[in-house]
Amino acid sequence: MSRVVITGMGIYSCIGENLNEVKESLYQGKSGIVIDEARIGFGYRSPLTGMVSKPNLKGVLSRKQRISIGEEGEYAYMATVEAFKNAKIDQDFIDANQVGILYGNDSTTKSVIESVDKVREKKDTTLVGSGAIFKGMNSSVTMNLSTIFKLTGINFTISAACASGSHAIGMAYQLIKSGLQDCVICGGAQEINPYVMSSFDGLGVFSVNTENPAKASRPFDANRDGLVPSGGAATVILESYESAVKRGAPILGEVIGYGFSSNGEHISTPNVVGPSSAMKMALKQAGIQASDIDYVNAHATSTPVGDANEAKAIYDVFGDNGPAVSSTKSMTGHECWMAGASEIIYSMLMMQHGFVAPNINLETPDEDAKKLNLVSKTIDKKINVFLSNSFGFGGTNSALIIKKI
Repeated sequence: MSRVVITGMGIYSCIGENLNEVKESLYQGKSGIVIDEARIGFGYRSPLTGMVSKPNLKGVLSRKQRISIGEEGEYAYMATVEAFKNAKIDQDFIDANQVGILYGNDSTTKSVIESVDKVREKKDTTLVGSGAIFKGMNSSVTMNLSTIFKLTGINFTISAACASGSHAIGMAYQLIKSGLQDCVICGGAQEINPYVMSSFDGLGVFSVNTENPAKASRPFDANRDGLVPSGGAATVILESYESAVKRGAPILGEVIGYGFSSNGEHISTPNVVGPSSAMKMALKQAGIQASDIDYVNAHATSTPVGDANEAKAIYDVFGDNGPAVSSTKSMTGHECWMAGASEIIYSMLMMQHGFVAPNINLETPDEDAKKLNLVSKTIDKKINVFLSNSFGFGGTNSALIIKKI
């Protein structure tokens, strides 16, 4: 069994469009939540979102490449370019090795709607354009990045709701550990346009704190009124330890545990047993005790039932005097398909720079959250091992454990 290490990271997020910007935002407890005026006229109950800018890829990618790549793919391209640079991987290395890609993405909305609208208007399918099919598929990110970077290894998309990005990293970990791959690009991407979040908004689960957007996302706080949608992309380069050492790559951390489970109950309401089981599986695979974990990046999205049940699950696993816990979604909002990957990067940045980012807007912890060691203000702390939780609709759960080298 090969050891699996992280050699590169890249991020395109509402709290920063590169690793350094994101690190500063995390340390300062800076929110990326704003009001999107377009959502008001669109009929949204809540116009709040984590906003990221559209990358300008003209002159970077060819016209043929640009017409085939959608919004989430553009974010993923930016994150992956930074990850390659961070990992010291160039095209020569990719051409000489079987580099794979596993990316989390569970819907592609804008591209599909735009194509259908054009057909409705023009009554002619030939006017949709040759790139429409490649922009509209759920596998849009992996099919575009694999052709842009000429990848020849594993190539498919992980579709697992808000745990997609985490499961992508977990599956890449298993492939490398078993010797089937030496290097895999993995991560998650989420579009942020009004189309993609409209049905979600209709459920009434978004915060309506429009008077103070920065305080709208309040994981674990008794006065929370819902989550805030967000997006972008995050890329993590996983590599076998042997491959990383051979090419003199920077080794940023080691993946030592991946746990997963399914709740088998309600389609949208999480329970306690499923998340607890995933965390315990990750600990067992890592071969460590719960007391060895220094920090938990909670999935907590700022919903009453979800936060409470995760708090119960964390307490079930770690008990009294548990590790430091915070939800970076208090700053970023819920990045959905991207979240499981971006939160690995947020936690890695904390581990690299010796701090725990705060769970901002935590003024009155609810009854279950009071039992946890919640961090409400940035603390300087050495992190040797952390666990990151990701849960999604349908009851899918993922827990990853990363160790510092």
